[in-house]
Amino acid sequence: MRPRILLPIIACAFALSACKPASLTAPAATTPSAKPVAAKTDTKTDATSPADDNLNAVLWVQTSAEYRAACETVYRAAADKLGIALQEKNWDALVPDERDNAGNTTGLKPAVIMDVDETVLDNAPYQARLVRDGKEFDEVSWDQWVAEKKAKPVPGVVDFAKAAAAKGITILYLSNRAVHLKDATLANLKAVGMPVANDDVFLGLGTFVKDCEQNGSEKNCRRRLAGRQYRVLMQFGDQLGDFVQVLANTPADRAKLADEYGDWFGERWWMLPNPTYGSWEPALFNNAWDQPREARRQAKQTALDLAK
Repeated sequence: MRPRILLPIIACAFALSACKPASLTAPAATTPSAKPVAAKTDTKTDATSPADDNLNAVLWVQTSAEYRAACETVYRAAADKLGIALQEKNWDALVPDERDNAGNTTGLKPAVIMDVDETVLDNAPYQARLVRDGKEFDEVSWDQWVAEKKAKPVPGVVDFAKAAAAKGITILYLSNRAVHLKDATLANLKAVGMPVANDDVFLGLGTFVKDCEQNGSEKNCRRRLAGRQYRVLMQFGDQLGDFVQVLANTPADRAKLADEYGDWFGERWWMLPNPTYGSWEPALFNNAWDQPREARRQAKQTALDLAK
């Protein structure tokens, strides 16, 4: 998932009303996001805040045999499960709370939900540019990158998607790329060989879903929309929020949620490796992207386990 737009929420007792706080000073229920809309501090490198924190992570994605092997392992294992998923009438990759027609999927066409960024399309070149230039994510540079339509496929994904399509399974692209990036995204997907049944298979950030209130960049409303039209056999992503709504973006609550649905991974849910960014990162500094860069970095250093 590439949640490139920061639209945080604060949930009180897990209420689902959204707002945009200027700063979060304590752990709160928030909409996970990978990067801020625009950093409010100087984004150029300096002696105390190096720009290459992401250097090893980006290089690992771009150059290591291990990254390729990990991705191909996920997609090959998932392909082996497709036949079983199709045959079992009660097989469903949506949690009951996110399916409006739970228990009544008879007659619905089968589909697979796939996040786009770092799940289907590899945006490591964009990350590499940020490392090179000593910058952080911003919407302008991100939109420019998407418009280039140069992202390559994540290893293994094209073969899996073609195998699914051959079985009559629709690929749905549920992405936090904004809806205005739809045309460029679909063009990029087609260029790398991904099946695109029609324009409606792209469910970007900003997609209208009747009778469901969109909370920031959370995907639950769009998963509901998919579930109204399809029997979802599998979900693929690189973030926890690609599979189920994350109400409280704290390390403890994220771990609890992963434990709750642990049996779904490797069967209905398939997680791709992404060390370069993710909603796990702001969880370490109270989701407060408006903090100075060095303060965010210090919070992450504090979270290191030194095994003392």
